[in-house]
Amino acid sequence: MAARSGVRWLATAAVQGGPVHGVGPRRMVSSIVRLGIGFVQAWNLIRRYRPDRVFLTGGWASLPVGVAAWVWRVPLLVFVPDIEPGWVLKLVGRLARRVAATTGATAAYFRPGKVVETGYPVRRAVLEATREQGRAHFGLDPARWVLLVWGGSRGARNLNRALLAILPLLLADGVQVIHVSGELDWPEVQAAREKLTADQQADYHAFAYLHDEMGLALAAADLVVSRAGASTLGEYPLFGLPAILVPYPYAWRYQRINADYLVARGAAVQLDDGALNETLYPAIRRLLTDPVALRRMAASARALARPDGARNIARLVALEAS
Repeated sequence: MAARSGVRWLATAAVQGGPVHGVGPRRMVSSIVRLGIGFVQAWNLIRRYRPDRVFLTGGWASLPVGVAAWVWRVPLLVFVPDIEPGWVLKLVGRLARRVAATTGATAAYFRPGKVVETGYPVRRAVLEATREQGRAHFGLDPARWVLLVWGGSRGARNLNRALLAILPLLLADGVQVIHVSGELDWPEVQAAREKLTADQQADYHAFAYLHDEMGLALAAADLVVSRAGASTLGEYPLFGLPAILVPYPYAWRYQRINADYLVARGAAVQLDDGALNETLYPAIRRLLTDPVALRRMAASARALARPDGARNIARLVALEAS
């Protein structure tokens, strides 16, 4: 929130919310009560601090905050990270003056003229990572292929197990692997790594989670295998990183639409989660043995890069308050 004399920061304040879409009657009643409480909480916060603008990026707590901001006539800006907005962002976006979006494809979900393509905001540690730094940090041979496989902070079990099943084949092919398993499957991944030979372990770099080093992993890789969350739209193009995307099948269709967007532009290929055991190794091998196709995908990905996403969103927030 901004004061007249500059910017001041407000400590985190809790605002209640709850799902009302796709839930049973009992859960819906509970959520409606929580949303009502959340509206009162948001109303009081806006009355107390009188913000110059409200910025929302989704989640059920955004609904009471967005409605309260609209009632108070506080300029409201929404950011849609995925291509398709979730139910809350679709609703709150109707109340907003502007909708910032990672890509222009989001314009299809709102009235004409409301969506501004800003790009995806990327952390400085990711923005500043270089290929040379990444390869040196992980001790990788710069002359050999590097495959990055990850499924987010909690991991993706099907991805992890499909990789472990083909890991000996990849290592025998001379591929260096960076594997970010997530915390849930880390014991299983550790146990699998201990069964490898010393030479195999030298080329298999496994981690439960990476934060500051994630930019270095992305920069070091020649190919990535992952889910298709919103960050794939911003981070993979930043590095010109070809991708094999496996949308999470139980998260509505957001990830599939993200993946379709990158596939249609030649920056990725898409695999079905249920067929990974049969398709993952052939897909990796096909790309890593065809440098021309891989370079073509890299160029297509790089053409989508918007490294100024965070700055564009900040400028839009400032503009809406003027």
